[in-house]
Amino acid sequence: MDIVTFLPFIVLIGAMFLMTRSAKKKQQAAAKMRNEMQPGTGVRTIGGMYAVVKEVNDDTATLEVAPGVHAIYAKNAIGAVLDDEEYNRIVHGAEQDLKSDTPVVPDDASSLTQDGEPAASDDAPVDLGKKDAGAETDTDAEKAVEADADAPKKDEDAPKKTDGEADAK
Repeated sequence: MDIVTFLPFIVLIGAMFLMTRSAKKKQQAAAKMRNEMQPGTGVRTIGGMYAVVKEVNDDTATLEVAPGVHAIYAKNAIGAVLDDEEYNRIVHGAEQDLKSDTPVVPDDASSLTQDGEPAASDDAPVDLGKKDAGAETDTDAEKAVEADADAPKKDEDAPKKTDGEADAK
């Protein structure tokens, strides 16, 4: 037998080994995170509910899901243990420290112009609904609307049908 024959099998076995190894590491990290839970820390369940840990047992954890409301969850149902800052930001809407160096995006465009005044524009407002801005002027559009209003309505000219009449002739 030649080594070229066994090469695809060797590559396949190696890929399977690497995939199972990374999955096993993720499982071990999740188990370690769940075992290090302390009462008073904020958690997110795998269902997306945020709660505070009140008591930790071997296989279960008692979570306070609302003030005075306690529920018992399996440790495997804890998706993430959150640090205090992140938990307060998500649950209570606490703002982050405003002293950070990250730029603040303004709510309106007035701060993007000089002196807070809107930029002067020589052009007329652009109608984005038109396909070709130069093809039709406002007067042409008004004339078209008037012509449509003067034209007789086809539905009004046709005799009304009753329930027993059919379209076929």
